Amino acid sequence: MATTIDTRLPIGDILDQQTDRYPDREALVHAATGDRFTYRQFHAEVERVARGLMAIGIQKGQHVGIWATNYTEWVLTQFATAKIGAVLVNVNPAYRTHELAYLLEQSQLTALVLIGRFRTSDYVGMVNELIPELLETTAGQLNSANYPFLRHLIFIPPHDEPDAPTPEGMWRWNDLTARADEVSASELRASQTQCGPDDPINIQYTSGTTGNPKGATLTHHNILSNALHVGDCMEMDEHDRLCIPVPFYHCFGCVMGTLNCVVHGSTMVIPAEHFDPLRTLQAISDERCTAVHGVPTMFIAQLSHPDFAQFDLGSLRTGIMAGSPCPIEVMREVIDRMGAQRITIAYGLTEASPVITQTLADDGIERRVSTVGKVLPNVEVRLVDPETDQVVGAGRQGELQTRSSMVMQGYYNMPEATADAIDAAGWLHTGDLATVDEDGYYKITGRLKDMIIRGGENIYPREIEEFLYTHPQIDDVQVIGVPDQRFGEEVMAWVRLKPDADATEESIRDYCRGRIAHYKVPRYVKLTDEFPMTVTGKVQKFIMREQSIKELGLQTAAGVQTA
Repeated sequence: MATTIDTRLPIGDILDQQTDRYPDREALVHAATGDRFTYRQFHAEVERVARGLMAIGIQKGQHVGIWATNYTEWVLTQFATAKIGAVLVNVNPAYRTHELAYLLEQSQLTALVLIGRFRTSDYVGMVNELIPELLETTAGQLNSANYPFLRHLIFIPPHDEPDAPTPEGMWRWNDLTARADEVSASELRASQTQCGPDDPINIQYTSGTTGNPKGATLTHHNILSNALHVGDCMEMDEHDRLCIPVPFYHCFGCVMGTLNCVVHGSTMVIPAEHFDPLRTLQAISDERCTAVHGVPTMFIAQLSHPDFAQFDLGSLRTGIMAGSPCPIEVMREVIDRMGAQRITIAYGLTEASPVITQTLADDGIERRVSTVGKVLPNVEVRLVDPETDQVVGAGRQGELQTRSSMVMQGYYNMPEATADAIDAAGWLHTGDLATVDEDGYYKITGRLKDMIIRGGENIYPREIEEFLYTHPQIDDVQVIGVPDQRFGEEVMAWVRLKPDADATEESIRDYCRGRIAHYKVPRYVKLTDEFPMTVTGKVQKFIMREQSIKELGLQTAAGVQTA
């Protein structure tokens, strides 16, 4: 039964309504930290964070970035900024200095909420490298030469080291929330009442086909509508408990996950601060989760864990598998061994908030592995022949284009890129090739976009190419995707060096490490004197891919790949 929610209300109002409906139901559980909130408690904490942000000067329309893994504070910031009407800018936890510098400038952040580190990424160190003024700045008084909009950095101490010192020039999370008393509930309410459904509320950076990432600007209505329809396809309600091991910075986590739960009155269960198969299985078992999200590699990691049989997963019913095609064997095991009989498959892209099509909970297994489902309610889709621009019918391949109230407003401060993505009639051009059958089920068959999908992460070769052009010894470079049995695809760079250069394959990879996200660092580097070309001088990447598969011995991986 579909949930009754007015998606023309802003997100803060929806949270208020759901708190009134389900005050004593659990809203959020963080299995790794022990955080546990009912809807009443979660609502109170969200408002405390919102008033703390207002106390340091955050206002409606300003941009607040969050650079963190799956912390409770991430979710609190998500809903606190929505209450104020500030725009949440999601920063990929894998970003390194090159990507962070671009985002800080392009997004015009007023504030950045960040953790100290994640794996080999020293967030505080990177920020200090880019903003040396911080070391001589009082919290809230930043005046950066390179980032003139940025005033506040807010530090979340690690949960396993709560007494870690606050970095110079930054607010501490607890000090921020302690200032909530400086702003009254009525002042917060006044800011919330100024929010409208078509106001921007989220900027999601997505890798760009022509270089740097682009910030898809999404509204309250965009993401609330998507969260509603996605959860309805899963048949979610207030009795459900959704395990969310996927990253919050991605729409999979913060729209299909956290917002979906609030819209349906369900419980968000966060198994850990980053994906861990054992902790995910433990959380599903301990918290009696009825649903779980993940990309195929996540499900494979759980199914193959040596302790899998120790966990009682009998509560599982549904969830979403998305990000890359699902092998039929994996889907069978998710259904048979994990018990998620009614798990669904979803397809979309950030610019569409994100889901466009989704299977239904009662679709057969063949439909769930061979198609990406039907179009969501209130969404239009058409398939267009890229050569003729004519709409094609069932059974014929065309570019999938979509139009709905869930399509983004545009790319932040990028009018030309927006016009390239969304035509004058409002159709978003996905760049994905698809077919549709007589029953309305879509199948993704390829892509027009020069894109690599590695473990659910979209990677555009042009972005890596432009970065590698900054290497002083590289004359030319072409980046392609090659098959990989674990991640679906891996990044490979064909590199032509300048005369007398002595760079090696490993030194080129070293040049990338620490400057671009780890998943963008080429796993394979091939030094070459030439690229396969057409007679008109166009590089033939499909030939490069074919040659690389043979040279690297990837025929088996190529054989198991689907489109």
